[in-house]
Amino acid sequence: MKALVLKEYNHFVCEEVPVPEIAADEVLIRVKACGICGSDVHGMDGSTGRRIPPIIMGHEAAGVIEQVGSGVSEWAVGERVTFDSTVVTRQDFYSQKGIFNLSDYRKVLGVSCPEYRQHGAFAEFVAVPQSVLYRLPEGLSFEQAAMTEPVSVAFHAVNLLPSELNDSAIVVGCGMIGLFVVQALRIKGCGSIIAIDLDQSRLDKAVKFGADHALKADDPDIVDKIRALTHGRGADLAVEVVGITPTVNLAINGVRKGGKVALVGNLSPKIDLPLQAVVTRQITIYGSCASAGEYPACLDMIASGRVKVDEMMSAVVPLEDAAGWFERLHRGEPGLMKVIVSP
Repeated sequence: MKALVLKEYNHFVCEEVPVPEIAADEVLIRVKACGICGSDVHGMDGSTGRRIPPIIMGHEAAGVIEQVGSGVSEWAVGERVTFDSTVVTRQDFYSQKGIFNLSDYRKVLGVSCPEYRQHGAFAEFVAVPQSVLYRLPEGLSFEQAAMTEPVSVAFHAVNLLPSELNDSAIVVGCGMIGLFVVQALRIKGCGSIIAIDLDQSRLDKAVKFGADHALKADDPDIVDKIRALTHGRGADLAVEVVGITPTVNLAINGVRKGGKVALVGNLSPKIDLPLQAVVTRQITIYGSCASAGEYPACLDMIASGRVKVDEMMSAVVPLEDAAGWFERLHRGEPGLMKVIVSP
C-alpha cells in the first residue's frame, strides 16, 4: 500500500509499505480521509518527541472496513466508520471507570515515542481494534467524519467544566479547536462567549460560530475589557487552547474569583503559573486530555449541522501532495486551517 512515512524529522517519503496484518479483534480500514492535526505538524520537526521516525502519522480519519478479524462479529466489510485515536491495549483502573484517555495502557494512532510505535492513517489502509470503531450517520461525508476527533477534544474540555445556565465564558486561542470550543460552549447553554486571539480572521470566524464578542489578545487593556463584558467580575469559565505562559495567564486573569479554567493547549511543556492569583482568587484549573466517549454525540451533532465543520476545511489533497501541505501548515500560512488527506 501507499503510505506517507516520516523518514527523518522534516522529511516525508510517500512510498510502498506492507499492508498491516490484523489481529483477531481488529479490522482493516481502507482510509478515505485523514486530517493533518497540529500535533502531527509539531511532531514532524521533532519538537514534541512523540513522532520519532520512521512513523506513519495520522489519527483523525474515516474510511470503509476492508477486512475483519476472526474475533469480530459486530462489524462487517463495507461499513463506513470512523475511529477513536486512543487505543487501550489492556483494561486498568482508568479504562474501567470510562476515562480510557488516562489509561496506563493507552496508545495513540500515528504516534511513536520511547514507549511504543503505533502507525496511523496517512496510508491506504490502517488496522484498528473493533473497540474504537463508530458507524457514520447517513449522509455524513468521510471528510466531515475525519473532523470528529478534534470536535470531540473540544467537547471533552467543555464537559469537564461544571457550569450553570447562562454562564459567561472566554476562549483563549481561536484556531480550529478553539472554534469548536466556541460551538460547544454555545450548545452547552453558555451566555456571553468572548473569543480571544491575535488573528482578526480567526476572531471573525469565532463570531460567525457563536461568540458574542471578539478581543485581540495583544490589547493592553484586555482584562479590563473582559470584566466590562462580565458585570465587572470576569468570566465564569475559561478554555485555553494554546498552551504558553501568556495565554494561560490571560485565561486565569480573565475569570472571576471562584472561576474555572480548562487547559487544552500544551504547546509548551512547562509554563509560569500565577500561583498566588490562583490560590487567593480560588480558581479551579482542569487539565483536559484528548476525549473519552464523546464520539457518538459529536458524530450526531456534525451530521445534524449543529456543529459546523465544513468551514474549517481548507483543502482536500492526495497522499502524494501531503508533504507540501505539512510544510505550509508548519510555516503558519495565514488562513490555513484543516487539511484533509485523501489516500
